[in-house]
Amino acid sequence: MKTTEISVLSLLNIEPSSRSVDFVHNKKQFQLHHLLTEQRHPQTWNLSASVREDFIEGLNQIICVDEDISQTFKRMTQDVSKLNQAAEAVRRAIREKQKIFIYGCGSTGRLAKQMESAIWRPFWTQIKDSRIWDMLKTSLPGDIEDRLIGEMTGGDRALISALEGFEDLELVGKLQLLDRGIKKGDVVFGITEGGETSSVIGAIRAALEQHGELTGEAVTEAGNQIYFLYNNPDDRLECFDRSRFVMNHPGITKINLATGPQALAGSTRMQAATSETFIMGLIIEEGIRRVLKNYLSRKELSSLGFAGQPRYEKRLSSFPSLINILRSHVKIISRITALESETYQNAHRTTYFAKKALITVFIDCAERSPTFHLHPLDTVQESERESWIQVWTEGKDSIDAWNRFLGRSFRGLENSFYEPPFQSRIDDPYLKQAALKSLSMAGQNQVELYDFSLSDDNISKRGPQKGDLGVAVCVDEEIEQLGIPESSFCRFIHLFKSRGARVALVLVGDRMRESLERIVSLLPLDKDKDIILPLFMTRGDDPLGLNTQVILKILLNAHSTAVMARMGKIVGNTMTNVKPSNLKLIGRATHLILSHVNDVLSQEEWEKTYGEAAHLNYAEANAVLFDAMDYVSVQTCQISEVALSIIRILESLKEKRVVAWNEARSIAETYELERYLERLNPSLR
Repeated sequence: MKTTEISVLSLLNIEPSSRSVDFVHNKKQFQLHHLLTEQRHPQTWNLSASVREDFIEGLNQIICVDEDISQTFKRMTQDVSKLNQAAEAVRRAIREKQKIFIYGCGSTGRLAKQMESAIWRPFWTQIKDSRIWDMLKTSLPGDIEDRLIGEMTGGDRALISALEGFEDLELVGKLQLLDRGIKKGDVVFGITEGGETSSVIGAIRAALEQHGELTGEAVTEAGNQIYFLYNNPDDRLECFDRSRFVMNHPGITKINLATGPQALAGSTRMQAATSETFIMGLIIEEGIRRVLKNYLSRKELSSLGFAGQPRYEKRLSSFPSLINILRSHVKIISRITALESETYQNAHRTTYFAKKALITVFIDCAERSPTFHLHPLDTVQESERESWIQVWTEGKDSIDAWNRFLGRSFRGLENSFYEPPFQSRIDDPYLKQAALKSLSMAGQNQVELYDFSLSDDNISKRGPQKGDLGVAVCVDEEIEQLGIPESSFCRFIHLFKSRGARVALVLVGDRMRESLERIVSLLPLDKDKDIILPLFMTRGDDPLGLNTQVILKILLNAHSTAVMARMGKIVGNTMTNVKPSNLKLIGRATHLILSHVNDVLSQEEWEKTYGEAAHLNYAEANAVLFDAMDYVSVQTCQISEVALSIIRILESLKEKRVVAWNEARSIAETYELERYLERLNPSLR
């Protein structure tokens, strides 16, 4: 590497902003590029090129990485003591009428909501609607469906998109658990993919504080009630003060689920969140089974899906079968992926419709925005659709749809509870400003801004146009509803077909082997244009429908990543369109700029054509990123700060002059970043 007297910043006439200087020197605890989850997976190294050439090959590469989860689970079967301990904590909480908190941030926050609203609440609602409740109601809490609380950094509003500054503050996690009424005796699961998320660690600290000073037996008692699930090796986390606190605290039970690098580097919504979803679901499932076995006969348990005496070892060993089901259908999946990609390439939109699968579908759609720098889900205030995607469910209006979505009413963060501690206890001026701004977007009024209902009003304002795509996701008994003209699924399909849109059906369950052909014959589908993906699964040992939700998650993760790869939103297997909306993502974006620029400057072809150039350092990359963030903040369209920074740096070095942001933007709009880099870096071709 050659050094030069003129730095990149001098060439670009950029003076590092105060925020950049602060990040580089004072925010080292958020510079996470050494974590295993941030590394590039060798099996998907050239993922974007594979997807561009063949969707089937690209999808297989992504799904192949899910096999890393199987290997982690296989190792876990050797010692399931912590899982048994956690299940016993759930059992005890139910019997002693305590609460169970699951707290996460970002992907794991949505996981927490999923555990509450797609796993726990539907099961107990089903029980309370059956005769079995008569055998249980004198022994279990009458409000048992409310006893598990899935809490996300930022509250329910954060399901739509992250609230800037919240993730980076332990204070937020502490306050949210206090706001929800945590008490000693409650069970708390803090879940973070990276193992370092500040708000999640804050929630864990709030749980610890309920136990007072921990000595002797009190340490064991706390460890039986407080759990920390994460996906990085302990030695990678030791350098972070907040993580080290958790790792070394004897009153916290740690469950390490590290699977390795993600299929898309840093995209922990994928394998990390999938492994945590499955394990958290199993813990809840086993805890419920241990309660019910004391009141119900074997036959009654079996009728609820608790067939036999399932053990963790058996359930963990069953995970590869979910991957195999998807592998056997990858050709059909690729057709849906191609169809959605073509929809966007032709400037049209997609609408997903689901009921039982709603949260899993919603999670994938919402997480596309920060991962790929897309416009977030539209509010009702937008006169025209900006987002590429929307999600609908059954409901007469927005409030009804939210209630069906969550299984309860929407919960916002009350300004009167959070603002005073924000003002007095956040010392960092940047984080305080961001947190106060985000608080104004996290209140109860947010429920009115988003309408997910299949209502006449929504159809009239945001209904399908010719060339759009409608994707209906049906689970179990919902498949039979496709044959009922009055059902919401039929209404959705007929609406899209009547307006010249195409339709894809994703069907998951064991109730369609004999009836699928009959049901399909009743629908107005075009066999040459519309697509049906039938995933046959049995519900034998899956009483909470966990397998169904997990297989849908793996499917949608792979599908949406491949769609975005075709749309030029990734380079290789790097998240080059990530939106730097919090400190962790700013760190990731900085590292992406650094690595891609230096990769080009290391090429022999660059040196022959443009001469030697000094490699970029971390501080320079970060300064350019913050300058790009300022530029993008006043633009009206979605532009990638990472791509702009990379192009501006390389173009300036090529031209040996200042290339302005507008010039870099023009190039970015002419070439996808991968195409641009391929011209300079032969290794990408």
